[in-house]
Formats: sequence, structure tokens, C-alpha cells
Amino acid sequence: MTTATSIMGTSVRRVEDPRFLTGRSCYVDDVPIPGALHAVFVRSTVAHARIKTVDTTLAQVLDGVVGVFGAAEIGDRWVDPFPGAEARMRRPLLAHDVVRFVGEPVAVVVAEDLAVAMDGAEMVVVDYEPQAVVTGPEREAGGAVLFSEVGSNRAARFGTSPPEGAFDDCAVTVDVVVDIPRMAPAPLEPRRCAARWLGGGLTQWASVQSPHAARRILATFHGLALEAVRVISPDVGGGFGAKVGFYTEDLLLGLLARRLDRPVRWAETRSENLVGMYHGRAQRQRIRLGGTAEGIIEMYDLEVCQDGGAYPSVTPYVAGNTIFMASGPYRIPRVWASGEVFATNTAPVGAYRGAGRPEAAIAIERAIDIYAAELGIDPVEVRRRNLIPPDCFPYRAPTGAVYDTGDYPAVLDRALAMAGYAELRAEQRRRRAAADPFALGVGVSIYVEVTNRAADAEFASVEVTEGGRAVVRTGSHAHGQGHETAWAMIVAAGTGLAIEQIEVRHGDTDEVPRGPGTAGSKSLQIGGSATFRATEVLVERARELAADLLEAAVEDVMLDARRGIFHVAGVAERGLTWTDVVEGAGGPISADFDFKPDSGTYPFGADVAVVEVDTLTGRVDLKRLVAVDDAGTVLNPLLFTGQIHGGLAAGAALALGEAYVYAPDGTPLTSTLADYAMFSAAELPSFETAANETPTPLNPLGAKGVGECGTVGATPAVQSAVVDALAHLGIRHIDLPLTPQRVWSAIQAAQNAAAR
Repeated sequence: MTTATSIMGTSVRRVEDPRFLTGRSCYVDDVPIPGALHAVFVRSTVAHARIKTVDTTLAQVLDGVVGVFGAAEIGDRWVDPFPGAEARMRRPLLAHDVVRFVGEPVAVVVAEDLAVAMDGAEMVVVDYEPQAVVTGPEREAGGAVLFSEVGSNRAARFGTSPPEGAFDDCAVTVDVVVDIPRMAPAPLEPRRCAARWLGGGLTQWASVQSPHAARRILATFHGLALEAVRVISPDVGGGFGAKVGFYTEDLLLGLLARRLDRPVRWAETRSENLVGMYHGRAQRQRIRLGGTAEGIIEMYDLEVCQDGGAYPSVTPYVAGNTIFMASGPYRIPRVWASGEVFATNTAPVGAYRGAGRPEAAIAIERAIDIYAAELGIDPVEVRRRNLIPPDCFPYRAPTGAVYDTGDYPAVLDRALAMAGYAELRAEQRRRRAAADPFALGVGVSIYVEVTNRAADAEFASVEVTEGGRAVVRTGSHAHGQGHETAWAMIVAAGTGLAIEQIEVRHGDTDEVPRGPGTAGSKSLQIGGSATFRATEVLVERARELAADLLEAAVEDVMLDARRGIFHVAGVAERGLTWTDVVEGAGGPISADFDFKPDSGTYPFGADVAVVEVDTLTGRVDLKRLVAVDDAGTVLNPLLFTGQIHGGLAAGAALALGEAYVYAPDGTPLTSTLADYAMFSAAELPSFETAANETPTPLNPLGAKGVGECGTVGATPAVQSAVVDALAHLGIRHIDLPLTPQRVWSAIQAAQNAAAR
């Protein structure tokens, strides 16, 4: 029994920040590894070619070079795609006879010194025989087939399609093609890795989101028992989904370290990161929507053509998320969704903040905006007429998704009130009447997304040691989210210990026995819940021990969590501290718990974007971005808001300029931060945010995932706002990103059409 008190729901400042701000954090590059060699990769400079020769002669004789390895030296080693992708589109550790994208590793130089390894890599000469190139997902690629043994570039195909003539009886139909560009995750810390063998076992340091998944992959790859592999992922400078996977470079490092009998480390450069790390998004969508003249949606069809890059291993999962969430927060009787994934001569596409869910929101919100424009009805009103009512939850969507809880009208109403929607529309009418060249646009989006879709389980343990200090071990892994603060809050609330007395450990597979890591916005709902349950078990064990020490019945002993004191009911002035109980027990007290939910959870929200468009130049100025998000119960409003801010920034960046671009020959045109338009705070307004709380019954915290909420809702809201600003010119759609050139071209085309 515990007396009620809680730090939960309060804005506790992040306990991990002081070490980051004062340079006391430890990333892979900071780990001292005596005797470590340095690896540098030789990467393809062409998008598609046969490899005629790889000449390593000059590099081999360079003083300080320990070894140069190509496919011939490494052997016939491959990485198989994820289930669901074409199995024959497997990726070699180093390119064998063919390179398939600029940046693909062809050889690796290992040297005593990083500078020497870099010089050696520049001395490797590769003779290429160029082949036909395809840079976009095309069913017919003009002879550019990446895998001759497959005979086609299609990597996957799935979903359902409407019958012929399904939309014929609809009073109004929308049929539009939407292009969503690819993005580079560009984490602050690029990929990092180091490997060392000792006594037949492998220790690998890696900047990854899931150390235990990496451990399983390494054990399988090297033919080792799981306990012979240790993965340490210390502080990680951002992941955003792209560090969930384990890359060929990571696997190669262990091979090199074993062959050379020396530790080997690798640090990716920013340019390598931009050409070689998984990219995100990269979809072409055909959207069809049919409805009544009164604004009631009757049917919806989404066809996804997904660019998978050169090795589309993870991409079917991403496109599958888009299909799974196709109908969004709307009650639509008939929904079809299908997808095709194609290999292209570009960097592989994988998970990036939202992993298919922002794409689904973009599609349905674009369709509704165009539908509303055709009807001449306010787009907010059309949305309102089609939202799933609050009394319909749990709600089974036509795609099979089962939404746990929701109140979509509530977040919409709150966002509109915060934005002052009626006043914005009045100002827009005033500007249009005055022929003001600075057009005002208001965009609204409502989204629902899925987090922890696979219903993964998570591990946590809580141990109280001498001196009344606690150690929390969690399989969740932090790379910016604030886990150390959140998990400490949970234990503090349950035990009465001060946050300063609680240490949270993660990222070392020898320290934490299991856990899926962090991805899909699942950490708090499963890792936090596991910690919550482990704390409950711990308190019960401590009560039993305290009862013996107090010579009382267990049912009469209470924990006063305000003071962290165990006492007999009615005798609050006399009791035992955690230190007393630990000493009485003769050593630390601990408990662990594996928490597994029945299903994933479905956060939701509404966003309002306000833009000003210079109709003379096409320049877009994002004036306001209002977001009301519901991720269930909020543990720490400060952490919640921080996650929303990061997501809004990513979503707005995709809408307004951030896009990774290839030339027709497959050459990256945005391979540095000088030309890849990654947004900073200078390009964004101060966000206006609020939390709505609709707890989920699927975990004891009532929490849903929040890490990707802002990303899902922001892009369609900003895109909607820009199109809305120009709607009086007859413009119904502009593809992303909404650069000045693209917006100006749309204005010119509309004005020319009106003049004819």
C-alpha cells in the first residue's frame, strides 16, 4: 500500500542535460580503445555501373596502411532484406560486380591513423562501366534494371484496389497525384562504430537506437552465441529512425577487427552520411476520393508508389504504414489502399521520423482540401462532418487498424480557438478584396497515427542500493528524448526517492538483458510502463521486509511516498527509510518486469498553419504553427513539448524546402549541408502548442507515443496553408517542397490559364 503523491504530470527539467551542455557526455568517438585502427570506405562515384577493376596497389604501399579490402578479400557476404521485400535484392557488404548508388561502399582502407586511411582511400582506383540509371520509382524504367536475376525493379506489392467503376456513382470525385520528396535524416552525430575481439567474443560500440537488435544481428552474422556479443551504445546524437537498422559498414568492422587482430573504428563524415544513410519519405501517391454534394466522404483509394532506393529492404514496412493509416481520423465506409516498392539507383530508403505515417496524413488531408474546394465548403467543416465520433472507440478502420481512444473534434476545436480561425479568415477576405500581393493562407490538418504498431514488449528493472540510491535499467534507449528524466520520475513517484538519487542505465547489452530499443514512438508506453510495474513489485517486496523489521503484519505497513518512509498505518511518526530497509535486508532490493501491451496506441492531434505568400516572388513565410496533440496521459509537459517542437520542425521543413535531390544520372545534388536545405530555428516561427489528454487503457501510464506526432500533422497543415493562400487564383494543389520557384511557377500557370 502506498499513500498518494506524485511528481507525475509536472514539468521536471531534464536531468541529463548538464552533462550534454558541459561536454561530459560520451559518444562512440569519445570511447578510448587502445590500439584501435581506423577504417575509411571507398565509395562509388557513379550511380549504376559494372565494376571492371579495383586497383589498390598505391594504397597498399602507403606507410601506415595495415590493409585494403574489396569484395574479393571480404568474400561473398550479403545482407538479406526484411521479410516482405524481394529476397533477391540483397545487399553485399562491399559492392561485388555492380554498384547501384553513389556512395555505396566498394572497398575499405584500414590504417594506424585516420588521416593515413583517408589518403589511402583516395589512392584506390576503381574502373567503372556505366549502366542505365533510374532515379524514381517507375514501373517501366527504360532498361535500367538493378538486379538482372529479378528482371524487374519491383521489390514488393501489396494491398487492395477498388473494383472498376467504384467511384462512378459519387456526386463529387477527387483524383490527384501527389509527390512527396525524399529527406535525409541528418542526425547531429553521423554513424559511428568500433569493434574489438577478446577471448573469442565481440564487443561493438555503435551509435544505434536498438543495441539488442544489433547484438542479435552481429551474433547471427559472425556465427556466435548471443552471450558472446556485447553491444554498447553510449550517448547517441540523434537517430530519427535511421539508426534503427544496422548497416553494412557496422558488420564489416567486426570482420576487419577479427582478421587484423586489432580493434577497428569508423567515423562517418557528414557527406558520407548524406549519401549513405537511409533516406526517408520518397513516395508518389495517386489519391481518389468520392463523396456526396453535402461533404460526406463515401470512399477513398490510395495507391502508393514507393521509392526503395538501391536496396529496398525496409521500405515495404514504411509503405505498409502509409497503407495501414490511409483513412486517418475519418469515418469512411469504403477504403482501398495498395502499394508498390521499386528499386532505384539512389540511397536506400528506410524509416525516418514517422516512417510512413506522415505520408498517409499528407494524402488524406490533400484529398479533403481539394474535395472541399470543389464543393465550395470550408475545409474545416468538411473535416468536421467526417471525423470519427468520440463514442465510437475503440474504432476499427477499414484498413484493419484498431484505434484505442480518441476525441478528434476536441483537438480540432482547441486548435482553431488557439489560432483564432474566424479572425484569420476575415483577414484573408480583407487582403483578397484589397488585391494585397501578400496573400494569407490558413491550413488545417487532423491526424491519427500508430505507435508501437508491433506491440513490442520492454524490460525494466529497479534496484535500491545502500544509501537509498536507485538504479533503473531499461531496454529503451535514449537519443534525445529525455528518458533518464522520465524513468527517474516514475520511480520517484512510486518510491518517494528524490530524482537525484535515481540513476537510469541503458545502451549496454551486458548491463541490460533484453529490450527492443527505441523506435516507433514506443518508449514511454512500454519502457515507462515496465519501469512503473517493476517499481510496484519493488515496493511490495520492500513492504514485506519492512513489516518484518517493524514486527507488523504486511497489510498494516504503508509506504508514505511523500517522504519515502515505510510505517505502520496510524503510526506515521515512526518508520523506516529505504536505507533502513536495505540495511535490514542485508543488501540491495530489486525487481524487474517485462511489459507487453495487447496492441499499439494511436496518438492524434490537429494543426493550424498560417502563411504569407508573396505572389510576386513565390516566397512563403510561415507566420504561425499551432499544434494540439493528444498522446494520452502526459508524464512531463516539458518533455512532451520538446518532442512536439522537434516533430513540427521536421514536418514544416519537408513542406517548405527540405528535399534530397538526384540528377538524372543518379548524382546527388544535395550531398552537403550547403545545398541540402535542412531547417534551423531561424527558418521557423515560435510554435504554439497544447496537450490534450485522452488516456489509453493499454498500459498503466495511459500514455501513447509522442515522438513523431508533430511530424505527422505539420506537413499537411503547412502545405494546405500555402495552397489556401492561392486558392482564389484557382490553384488546387502544389507538390512538396513549396519552394519559391515552385510556388511562383504555379502562380504564373494559374494566371496564364485565367488570361486565356
